[in-house]
Amino acid sequence: MMNTDLQDYSHKRLNILTGEWVLVSPHRAKRPWQGQNEAVSNEVRPSYDDSCYLCAGNTRINGEVNPKYENVYVFTNDFAALQTDSKSFSVNDGLLKAQSEQGICKVICFSPDHSKSLADMAPTEIEQVVLEWQNQYKELGDNDLINYVQIFENKGAVMGCSNPHPHGQIWSQTTLPNEVEKKDTQQRNYFKEHQKSILGTYLTQELEQQERIIFENDGFVVLIPFWAVWPFETMIVPKKHQTNISEMTGEDTLLFAEAISVITKAYDKLFNTSFPYSSGIHQAPTNGEDNSHWHWHMSFYPPLLRSATVKKFMVGYEMFGSPQRDITAESAVKMLRNLL
Repeated sequence: MMNTDLQDYSHKRLNILTGEWVLVSPHRAKRPWQGQNEAVSNEVRPSYDDSCYLCAGNTRINGEVNPKYENVYVFTNDFAALQTDSKSFSVNDGLLKAQSEQGICKVICFSPDHSKSLADMAPTEIEQVVLEWQNQYKELGDNDLINYVQIFENKGAVMGCSNPHPHGQIWSQTTLPNEVEKKDTQQRNYFKEHQKSILGTYLTQELEQQERIIFENDGFVVLIPFWAVWPFETMIVPKKHQTNISEMTGEDTLLFAEAISVITKAYDKLFNTSFPYSSGIHQAPTNGEDNSHWHWHMSFYPPLLRSATVKKFMVGYEMFGSPQRDITAESAVKMLRNLL
């Protein structure tokens, strides 16, 4: 039975994957809103835009021409944040420390249809994206230069997405990013003590309680994690202990695609808008070490708070103290589950 104190009184919740806390203030959810309202775009996009540098057959800014792709298309980012030929150097001047970083950045177009998002694509279409994610994880991870592969998507202008064409990115690099370092440590420590995955144990508890589960199929669970920061943050977790996405079988990839389809469609129904978010897959590093403590997962961080026009800002206390939320995970899951 749900602990009612969690719905009525301010408290902290522990993120077991990072070791960090989030402040939850459920009593503030009733406060009136007089802050910024985001503009809602009702733009109907065409299936092809001759000015879009991601559409099939169009020329990109560097002069390269996209092929007439009919499914998923991947290319090296023309404005990559990481360089393969970056000079190797370090700075160690008292408290001034820096080191060079190398990597490979790619763009993945989910569909040639400019008007679509993942929410508009069938699970079989999304599966083609999943299969390419697997290919890229292996291809990039096999490169001696690369020790981590970060797959992510920024959807919507409010998330800083500069092009509405359905696409994501893959950044791969020599060292582990900050968030991955935290999760690597937490998962390793738990696995060392218990000889099992911390997410697997957590998933068992969530499936027993059924308080934060949105959807499940034979292979995956979509839930709002107990420690969620963003109002409608969700996580897709494989039921089997898999360290990375390359361990998915043919059946798994379609089940994963179905889970992505379900949650993105529910998001769009929530406030009757093309729901913005940042999503990403956290999985085992490709550093050749024993990473059996890892249990891969995909997270969605949407910024919308109360409607299509009201956004959650990470400011003030969140910048100087710790993350904070008003709507509890349990309240949010009811809203999303009712849309399935």
